[in-house]
Amino acid sequence: MVLAAVACVFSALCYSEIAAMIPVAGSAYTYTYATMGEFMAWMVGWILMLEYAIGNITVASAWTGYFIQFLKGFKQYLPNFIVNFPLWLRYDYRTMVTLCNNNNWDIHDKVPYLFGHIPFAVNLPAVAIVLALTLLLIRGVKESTRVASIMVGVNMFMILSFIVVGAFYVKPEHWTPFFPQDPSGVIMGAFLIFFAYIGFDAISTTAEETENPQRDLPVAILGTLVICTILYVCVALVLTGIVPIERIDIQAPIAHAMSFVGKNWFAGLISVGALCALTSVLLIYQLGTTRILYAISRDRFLPKSWRLIHKKYRTPHVMTWISGIVVIVCGLFMDLNISAALCNFGTFTSFVIICLAVLILRKTAPDRHRPFKVPFCPWFPLLGILICGILIAYSLKTLKTSSGYFLIWLLVGVLIYAFYGYKQKRLEERGRIIRKAPKE
Repeated sequence: MVLAAVACVFSALCYSEIAAMIPVAGSAYTYTYATMGEFMAWMVGWILMLEYAIGNITVASAWTGYFIQFLKGFKQYLPNFIVNFPLWLRYDYRTMVTLCNNNNWDIHDKVPYLFGHIPFAVNLPAVAIVLALTLLLIRGVKESTRVASIMVGVNMFMILSFIVVGAFYVKPEHWTPFFPQDPSGVIMGAFLIFFAYIGFDAISTTAEETENPQRDLPVAILGTLVICTILYVCVALVLTGIVPIERIDIQAPIAHAMSFVGKNWFAGLISVGALCALTSVLLIYQLGTTRILYAISRDRFLPKSWRLIHKKYRTPHVMTWISGIVVIVCGLFMDLNISAALCNFGTFTSFVIICLAVLILRKTAPDRHRPFKVPFCPWFPLLGILICGILIAYSLKTLKTSSGYFLIWLLVGVLIYAFYGYKQKRLEERGRIIRKAPKE
């Protein structure tokens, strides 16, 4: 956790400088466009689409775990078919296959087949929450942020409560040995835990909707990094101090920890807090996805119809629907371990690009006003590039399946740019020049 935060702080400083300089929606895509040109910008935007969409899938699946845990707390009041609805309505098909293999179940007994041939399994709670948040985002940013603020408040209260209450049940012997596996696992852990730090990247996607972006963005980016790191470390220490690491429930770890010490009522409250936390994360991912897509479409790399604004709510409703539907469809087939790794590949790549963009702008625009400056430049940006590069290289070697999918995604992005994006942008620019030409 601490290693991931240290690796992240250099990128966060670079984000703060460049976001204050270029307070425009689009995050790393926009910053890359301003420093490295349209092809690199398109590739970064393509990677960000992967990062946010896959992140949505992973979080939505985790939301299901806590939702089921929450329902079980009311099993004496709810019908059995609600509390214990079928496994094929809780998990995607790939997860169902894994469950059946691990438990020696016949998948034909656990999964219905459409038309007698097509296996059907869907994470119904995940689909429902993504649809609900898609509709909420179409209503407008103010409504969405109001809901997110309430949920963050509830989550903060639950996290602090867990830290305080759980501290009384900590057994320090559970922390020994501190590295229960090979120490190299710490590096892989740092890679995977980066998933929790994507939030400050999402902050910069809403730059155009911030009242004072030059002041607010650096404060928000660095503030969230510091606060989240402190809370993450405290929660991890308390959690591993209560439950031996081999007995931690990976689907609902904090709620399970309270049940482990006999505090079932508190486990139910923790599930509520976790649901609020994951819902707010989903909301931010959905919001970030649509704003990045809007910026890319505005630069004419995507169809013009995608950036249509809703007449009543003044939101990019077409893109919001597209991102929501893509998340739902991909969630039916994606393996969660692979999706989390893919999300992190996208995160690291965008972090490297941002650190590089800061160095380029320091050379090409040294006199430009910078409300916030990265200290000890160029060393801090170079450290950010080095650390992220090492983690990417290590993960490419270790996570071969995920890295293969990531390279395929990059290749598809290159092909889309070559056969659609580049041509479409040239055609629109040519049409604009013709329209502006003086008539004889």
